Amino acid sequence: MAAKSKPSSRPRRTVVAPSRPPGDGAADAGPRRTGSRVIRETPPRAPVPAPTQPPSGKTAESRGKYVYCVIRSEDPLRFGAIGLGATPAEVHTVHYKDIAAVISDTPIEVLDATRENVLAHERVNEAVMRQHTVIPMSFGTVFKTRDDITELLKGAYGAFTDVLLKMEDKVEFGLKVLWDRDEVIKQIEREDEDVRQLKGEIASQTGPTYFARVQYGRLVESALQNRSERYVSEIFELLRDVSVASRANKPIGDKMIMNAAFLVARDRESAFDAKVKAIGAKYDHLTFRYTGPWPPYNFVNIRLKLERAKPGE
Repeated sequence: MAAKSKPSSRPRRTVVAPSRPPGDGAADAGPRRTGSRVIRETPPRAPVPAPTQPPSGKTAESRGKYVYCVIRSEDPLRFGAIGLGATPAEVHTVHYKDIAAVISDTPIEVLDATRENVLAHERVNEAVMRQHTVIPMSFGTVFKTRDDITELLKGAYGAFTDVLLKMEDKVEFGLKVLWDRDEVIKQIEREDEDVRQLKGEIASQTGPTYFARVQYGRLVESALQNRSERYVSEIFELLRDVSVASRANKPIGDKMIMNAAFLVARDRESAFDAKVKAIGAKYDHLTFRYTGPWPPYNFVNIRLKLERAKPGE
């Protein structure tokens, strides 16, 4: 079980003007396109559901403990009724020495990764991370008892304290870079003499052009790959001085050339935001979409060996 998987909720898209810092109401202004094509995607905020009657037949013995994250804290903490459930569960801490798991009661069952559940998981992590450095847990992490959680904290105490120290006052931002593949091919045809010449030969031939078209396709694909790698390398390098670490993830689809996560110190968030906008202005033919701040999902890799609760046990 890894303490790192990020819930895949779909963010609400808002465009950030170059002069507008994050968090100052840009998300409420609606989508606006800037010349630099930098889009700040604000994570959706899950509203706390109105209280309802708890389901009948659920006894204390049938309820497990849902773990949202691990923090450093010696004092018992309560975060209110913001947890999972039709009736939002009270969120509080379970401790071992100077670390604590942030938990709520939940039925011992397999939780569906519905939009409501995933956003509730995120809602708690976001509330906690405002005041604490967090190690986010995978969605659906449920234990049977408080004692099981204490054993978890005890057994992985060294790993947890090490990661908490490394992640202290740091958050994650996700950055995706996209291009219009057809437009880039047109640029290549204008700028690459070999591609331009071969395209002209194909257009002027009256006989079979199969082999020429195959060669043209190979040249274009090679040029696309080289250009993509160059852009990605340059962007990573430009963001190096405003981030602590970075991680490249696999791009999704033909339009995405970069799918990365950056670990950023809290006091460097504004600098990171400004640098992304500056890079967007430099590469104005690319589209930059970034999200955050998130808990450091991509930079936490703790393997937890304690068996979790299973339905029916």
